[in-house]
Amino acid sequence: MAEQAKKAVVLLSGGLDSATVAAEASRAGFDVHALTVLYGQRHLVERDAAQRVAQALGIRHQIEQFIDLRAFGASALTADIEVPKGRDPQEHREEIPITYVPARNTVLLSLALAWAEAIGAFDLFVGVNCVDYSGYPDCRPEFLGAFESLANLATRAGVEGRGRFIVHAPLLHLTKEQIITRGLELGLDYGLTHSCYDPGPHGLACGRCDSCSLRLAAFAALGIPDPAPYEPLA
Repeated sequence: MAEQAKKAVVLLSGGLDSATVAAEASRAGFDVHALTVLYGQRHLVERDAAQRVAQALGIRHQIEQFIDLRAFGASALTADIEVPKGRDPQEHREEIPITYVPARNTVLLSLALAWAEAIGAFDLFVGVNCVDYSGYPDCRPEFLGAFESLANLATRAGVEGRGRFIVHAPLLHLTKEQIITRGLELGLDYGLTHSCYDPGPHGLACGRCDSCSLRLAAFAALGIPDPAPYEPLA
């Protein structure tokens, strides 16, 4: 009898990084359970991208969780605050931008942890990156290590010793170019993904926000056209 694949919960937003992580988890032989969290973000078009990626990767288990962080605001992604456009790439690394959503990754990983414990999984996958990470504090190795410790202290499964929760962040130390190269090696179609913070009325990427800028620069550095649809430049 074939050994049953280990279950893993993967946070799948539909963006470039999370899609690559989902492909990595699938290639590693995990039974992927994809969690897409709709937290009131203005780039809700990612939801459709997450569904496309899950289907393309043959992920059988995908759920959507709704939690409206617009009630707290304080971010250009969840409040009526202008999304920065056309910034110098160096600025991405020098300050925490207004697109930071307070405690977002803590909230998302907590939801992933809850589902993992419910289904008997001990592996969590997240697409955070500390190289091209736009200055977000919850994309650092220190944060992931702290959350992993919390997961094993604050769950019944962890306390009873049923297993040890592990937070996998396979993209953590990769550049955006390296991430794309790896995804292409895994057969990922980046035309299915969406990374823009402020898409246009028809769901097309703006091409000028921090996320778009990092993505476009990486594809350009690789000499590969970005297959995602963008708004025409004025």
